[in-house]
Amino acid sequence: MSAAKIKKGDKVVVLAGKDKGRTGTILQVLPKEDRVVVEGVNVHARHRKADQSNPQGGIDRKPAPLHISNVAIAGADGKATRVRFEERDGKKVRVAVKSGEVI
Repeated sequence: MSAAKIKKGDKVVVLAGKDKGRTGTILQVLPKEDRVVVEGVNVHARHRKADQSNPQGGIDRKPAPLHISNVAIAGADGKATRVRFEERDGKKVRVAVKSGEVI
């Protein structure tokens, strides 16, 4: 099993789909399904009927998972970059391919 290149809290850019070009923070990683949930991206609306627990009813909006291949880490300039692993000071760290910065 390899280490994850994208982790919770990373800033990412969406590469494909209706939200292409938008950026957001990873809220959740679902490794078994190869999906991630990105804040403010791929937001789906669920219309709720009024009931005892929610007497007003209304529309619930929440971000839905995206496939991990459709997002990439955002570099310091805000553009998408690939990630590689290097050993620095005896530790394995994630490094942005374009800039060489530690993520």
